[in-house]
Amino acid sequence: MERLSTFKPDLLAGFLVFLIALPLCLGISLASGYPPTGGLITAIVGGMVVSLLGSARLTIKGPAAGLIVVAIGAVTELGGGAVGYKRALAVGVMAGVIQIALALLRAGVLGDLMPSAVVHGMLAAIGVIIISKQAHVALGVTPEGKEPLHLLAEIPHSIANLNPEVLTIGLISLLILFGMPLLKMQWLKKVPAPMVVLAVTIPIGMLFDLDHEHIYNFANHMYHVGPKYLIRLPASLMSAIAFPDFSEAFSATSIKYVIMFSLVGTIESLLSVTAVDALDPKRRTSDLNRDLLATGVGNTIAASIGGLPMISEIVRSKANIDAGADSRWANFFHGMFLLAALVLIPGLLQEIPMAALAGMLIFTGFRLASPKEFVHVYKIGPEQLFLFVTTLLVTLATDLLVGVGIGLVLKVLIHLKNGAPLKTLFSAPVKDEIRGDEMILQVYDSAVFTNYLGLKRRLENIPDGIRRVVVDFSNAWVVDHTVIEKLHRLGGNWSDRELVLDGFDQHEPMSSHEMAARRKRRALASV
Repeated sequence: MERLSTFKPDLLAGFLVFLIALPLCLGISLASGYPPTGGLITAIVGGMVVSLLGSARLTIKGPAAGLIVVAIGAVTELGGGAVGYKRALAVGVMAGVIQIALALLRAGVLGDLMPSAVVHGMLAAIGVIIISKQAHVALGVTPEGKEPLHLLAEIPHSIANLNPEVLTIGLISLLILFGMPLLKMQWLKKVPAPMVVLAVTIPIGMLFDLDHEHIYNFANHMYHVGPKYLIRLPASLMSAIAFPDFSEAFSATSIKYVIMFSLVGTIESLLSVTAVDALDPKRRTSDLNRDLLATGVGNTIAASIGGLPMISEIVRSKANIDAGADSRWANFFHGMFLLAALVLIPGLLQEIPMAALAGMLIFTGFRLASPKEFVHVYKIGPEQLFLFVTTLLVTLATDLLVGVGIGLVLKVLIHLKNGAPLKTLFSAPVKDEIRGDEMILQVYDSAVFTNYLGLKRRLENIPDGIRRVVVDFSNAWVVDHTVIEKLHRLGGNWSDRELVLDGFDQHEPMSSHEMAARRKRRALASV
């Protein structure tokens, strides 16, 4: 582990991330059907324990919006309420153990097997689901529906029956979150928007006297408000701890959610670590298998004492880097500050309005499902938009596992249609030739997400003295967007050599985007 020579910058970064993480942990936990302390427990374990186990240097571990859908699904389908929560904890423990096993099997490469359009479609679906649930909380209305499509359809009804005081808090939260990035003042960019939301909405909640049950009149209508619109915490830290119920551990429902926790959590976490490595000013790379092992241990511990599933969270990790963090100690300090807040200021935390947290989650959901995502995917190619939208819609109509599965199958079928040979779909031949300080890798038949790992392994074992690596795709029928994107990212992380993608003269790009998928013109004539 890094020495404490970076104590001051890591301490300051950890404090800044703590300010961002505190309200998000509470909001994500409540949205997941867990007690509010569940998210704090996870972030404390992710910071103070996982950082000591050798996790990626600059990543912040904790609960994430991307797992809300899985968590609330597990709680609901395993009995709901306290019973469903404790059974979901058992699912979390089992998923953590599976992550440990995956790490020992060196499955850190799983993140490279997921096509970008499917991953972004999954995240966009999660964003829509978060908005469909939290919109009702921000309006102060309890919906009747449970499924995403039903909740979306019920929003007009909730608008017609909204609670004005609750809505005021929700709208002010959204105005702050959407408005602050538009302001040009440099000093303001260093202030965490979630903390501004709390600084403004807690006094408003006190002004509305949400601490006490009462009825108020607005526009000739009577409305009820009270403590149910505020965060409620247990009396002590020890009473916040809950233990798993393994009575349904091997039921079909539990096994389904163990797979979903493991799959979504592992992929999201690995993708986040890779993205954070690309942002590291020192260009350090993380050991994905070691990080997955640390995350698996952290998940097992957190779920054993009442916590949500954890991942490497990209937004908090980027804030960590922007704040000047240099080592894992920043993650440790962020967990330490969260523990101190839970122990020392539980009374203040209980003044946080639920509508303020709902506003933060709606903002997060909008960023995941932003219209810009649709435009960006379309620019890469119409087939990418088709995969993105299909994954999104199937996920909304069914669940994450089915949505991702359908997306993967469609991706493979598109490659076969575009001319990728079935026999080399999972293992394409790669031949190398060295000319002085240059190495040429000839890729044959296809370069797609299902066989990318073979090419990546070759690129990770370049002999010493090579200064330029050329990947020649002239003999490949199909080169997909995921491979091109990952190779660009890999080359961007190299500091001592150059990576060049070549051999596209005979290929037809799917769009004008530089990272668009390509297929040979002969393949076009044969389909």
